[in-house]
This record gives sequence, C-alpha cells and structure tokens, in this order.
Amino acid sequence: MISAALALLWLAGALLLVRVVVGPSLADRVVALDGLLIVVICGLAVNAARTDSDLFTDVAVVIGLLGFLGTAVAARFIERRGA
Repeated sequence: MISAALALLWLAGALLLVRVVVGPSLADRVVALDGLLIVVICGLAVNAARTDSDLFTDVAVVIGLLGFLGTAVAARFIERRGA
C-alpha cells in the first residue's frame, strides 16, 4: 500500500515538474511548483508513516511554511508585475 502511494506521488511529481518547465506563464509555473512542494510534503508524510519516525513530520512542517512564504512572495511579484 505504501509503495503504491509513493509510486503515485512520483508520478504526480514528474507531471508537475513537466508543468514547471513547460508552463506557458509565470503563474502556471508558480502553481505547479506549489503543487510539487505539496507532493514532497506528502512523500515525507508517507515516509514518516513507513519508518515510524517523527523527524520527517518536522521537516514536512518546515517545508510547508517555507513553501507558503515562497508562494506568497511569488504572488506578490506577479501582482506587481502585471502578468
């Protein structure tokens, strides 16, 4: 079951990475990067459940906070830029 979840997360990550590279606009790239960050956080959560370790959850929380700040900064940049 955990292997299937990790495989689907890898697939989602690969598709989002394609959108980050190909994305026609900056907003599409930011949304895809945010989705990729969510996939990484979910991967850390699945790995924490698999290994029964609390370290992965702490790292996931920190990555989530940094991702939120990065998305907010990118949204502000896009808004000021007028794209």
